[in-house]
Amino acid sequence: MKAKLKIKKGAQVQVITGSDKGKKGSVIEVNSTKMLIKVEGVRVQTHYDKKEGLLKKEGYIDYSNVKLLESAPKKEKKAAKKATKSKTA
Repeated sequence: MKAKLKIKKGAQVQVITGSDKGKKGSVIEVNSTKMLIKVEGVRVQTHYDKKEGLLKKEGYIDYSNVKLLESAPKKEKKAAKKATKSKTA
């Protein structure tokens, strides 16, 4: 069962606990089943790839360790435009 999370992809958050305390960034990815999120520039880990060599990637942190600063911008729904045809006799 997925939990309804207030923090969505693209939201601005601040880390409130841990080694990255005080850092701010935007949410890259959300795992709602495990209550984990990835924040840009927080918990950066090195990863070795055979083709690309050493890479720096963000790791998951717990949902409860961040504070929401600014929610993600809502996507505007495009209204269906109905073309009204005028009848001229």
